[in-house]
Amino acid sequence: MKHALNVTREADFAAWYQEVIAEAEMAEESGVRGCMVIKPWGYGIWERIQTLMDARIKAAGVQNCYFPLFIPLSYFAEEAEHVEGFAKEMAVVTHHRLISDGKGGLVPDPEAKLEEPLIVRPTSETVIGKAMSRWVQSWRDLPLLTNQWANVVRWEMRTRMFLRTSEFLWQEGHTAHADRADAMVETLRALEMYRSFSEDCLAMPVIAGEKPENERFPGAVATYSIEAMMQDGKALQAGTSHYLGTGFAEAAGIRYQDREGGQQLCHTTSWGVSTRMIGGVIMTHGDDDGLRVPPAIAPHQIVILPMLREDDGDTALLAYCEELRAALAQQWALGEPVRVLLDKRAGKATNKRWGWVKKGVPLILEIGGRDAAAGQVSVIRRDRLYREDGKVQFAAMAKDDFVAQAVADLEDVQRTLHAEATARRDANIQRGIDSLDALAKFFGEDQRYPGWVELAWSRPTGDALEQVVQQLKALKLTIRNTPMDAAPVSGQCVFTGQPAVERIYVARSY
Repeated sequence: MKHALNVTREADFAAWYQEVIAEAEMAEESGVRGCMVIKPWGYGIWERIQTLMDARIKAAGVQNCYFPLFIPLSYFAEEAEHVEGFAKEMAVVTHHRLISDGKGGLVPDPEAKLEEPLIVRPTSETVIGKAMSRWVQSWRDLPLLTNQWANVVRWEMRTRMFLRTSEFLWQEGHTAHADRADAMVETLRALEMYRSFSEDCLAMPVIAGEKPENERFPGAVATYSIEAMMQDGKALQAGTSHYLGTGFAEAAGIRYQDREGGQQLCHTTSWGVSTRMIGGVIMTHGDDDGLRVPPAIAPHQIVILPMLREDDGDTALLAYCEELRAALAQQWALGEPVRVLLDKRAGKATNKRWGWVKKGVPLILEIGGRDAAAGQVSVIRRDRLYREDGKVQFAAMAKDDFVAQAVADLEDVQRTLHAEATARRDANIQRGIDSLDALAKFFGEDQRYPGWVELAWSRPTGDALEQVVQQLKALKLTIRNTPMDAAPVSGQCVFTGQPAVERIYVARSY
């Protein structure tokens, strides 16, 4: 069996990941360290994520806004804990004009120094908090539910496309509430939205749960996450939701007059997912031939490849393919019209086929003149690319039969990808480890892709937690989260020896 990529997942997972992105034409280097150009196929997947996520956000009564890219430094200075968490990652604008340096180059004009430096937003709690302080006056204004789709900048030292870049795209929800109970309902609603979106649309199984104290968003009271297992066993934090308490409200002056006429601080939340989700899709579903895109987020769910010969027969073949495209476009799959492309580009059909295989299109049709004359199609399912003998698996059938079953095929691909990923994750969660030595041994060098470990946990805080964090750091491990739906736990905490109160997942991570 010959694969389309030069590097396999087993040989070098990191190099495989970069090759998938390049060969699927998803993104490329931009010339600016840590920033990428997202090409049409990669951006098309992001647009699908946006479309499906935005519908869920609006269905919850959240309204989209837009806030400035630049945030005054003084806004951050009012929230010391928040600033400390992001200080090393902030990009700062200090001048508003350039002048010639007399040597053919440009330098900042000393006369154009800003009175107050501006921060290129790493996240928007501070600037949105200022807006909320103006928009909220009375209990009647609550809850205030906002979201923005935007780019943010966090100056990363070690970057990797989609997973960790200096600039990335995301949505960030920000809400204000009358009390803790209402804010917690919103925090957990967003978490569940992310969980179900990841499972249902990305076909990426996740564990939803609370992050430990040391992993909280800077300034938050509680942070929740969805964690996905990649094919190399590492964990990917794919989305977060934060209950911020009243700290941000106090710093920004977000107060409301209650029903009795008193002044109260709002309780706020924030929640977000980013283009990191695309990295998760690649590492969850990709194979040694490239990307495999779940139909729900595929820009094109079906691609039709006419085998053009540049002769008189091409006219009839293209007419046949266009008739097929139109019939498929009238179908509905996964709640939306089927997205089908007729690829009329010049070039060998085989080369074009492998281009779409690498991009991960769920269903690829190759149609020649004889197929058209016989009213047939040849179908490749991207999730079942090969026969047992290693050759590409084509299914020949009547055109009308394919049109009749195309929706069922797309829905089956979606289910199959999710089932494969779920089975792989569940098979790679280790339980029963009851000591730090056993944990270290499990993650020893003899296991290349060891997966996750579920441990009993006493929920230590402060110095006791920091000791655990350092022990795990020495093993290159992190605590992922405490699952929301975990079974009751008994016994002792592996780290403290104290009675366990919950379960946690420990893993290497991105």
